[in-house]
Amino acid sequence: MTPIFRTSTQAEIYTTLDWAAAEGWNPGIDDALVFFQTDMHGFFVAELDGAIVAAISVVNHSDHMAFLGLYLCDPMYRGKGIGYGLWKYAMAHAGPRTVGLDGVKEQQANYARSGFTLAGASTRMQGCMPQMDFNGIRPISYELDVEIVTKLDVAANGYAREAFVSGWTKDTDERKTVVYETDNAVTGFATIRRCKSGHKVGPVIAPNSDIAIKLVSAAARLMSAHQVIIDMADGQPQFKDRLITFGFETTFETARMYRGRPPKKNETLFAIATMELG
Repeated sequence: MTPIFRTSTQAEIYTTLDWAAAEGWNPGIDDALVFFQTDMHGFFVAELDGAIVAAISVVNHSDHMAFLGLYLCDPMYRGKGIGYGLWKYAMAHAGPRTVGLDGVKEQQANYARSGFTLAGASTRMQGCMPQMDFNGIRPISYELDVEIVTKLDVAANGYAREAFVSGWTKDTDERKTVVYETDNAVTGFATIRRCKSGHKVGPVIAPNSDIAIKLVSAAARLMSAHQVIIDMADGQPQFKDRLITFGFETTFETARMYRGRPPKKNETLFAIATMELG
């Protein structure tokens, strides 16, 4: 039987995230709706005999940038070319865009064969944040702040993803955002979300590592999160050292790779939003 490659339904995105949870990737409780609203045509499945056997996402954030994630295959159907066939089918959705991914380092060679080049890494750290002074940090006022946090995200990551950020920073019972404001200007923010296990904080965008740490602590307090998980961006040694002093430990590492010209992130990016959508 030849597999059918097609776009996912919204309900199937929930199934894909359940698979991701089973793999230990620990997605957020509220991720599916924001993911779908970011690019409803960016999620794909392989169907065989009426059953879903593989999945992948290639989400178009802008006319120039896409992000690949949620590449999963039922263990019973691995090694049969189904996953790679779905990969090629889904990659067509990106067209000429640069495509990014966060992949396990063991798969770098496979991604390289598909035209991806290494550009850095993301490091998952987990630990408990101490309470500290939150002067200048407050919960997001969505209508007032969404435009500026979107601009901060563009500057930090080097590409626009308005649909994602506008959904990601809208508070729900399972996801909250805090902002840092000084001299009547918002210059940083962090989003925390409840996951299948614990809470993740990301993105963390701040003018310096001290504010980044305070944003993480404030976000954790807002959600009464005793322990948090942070997918730390490359090139922030002071931020990492501070987390280590609090007892944070590295639990997972991925390779950040791109097909096409990598975006130019800046020094305000301390933690990525999600390994699935960047």
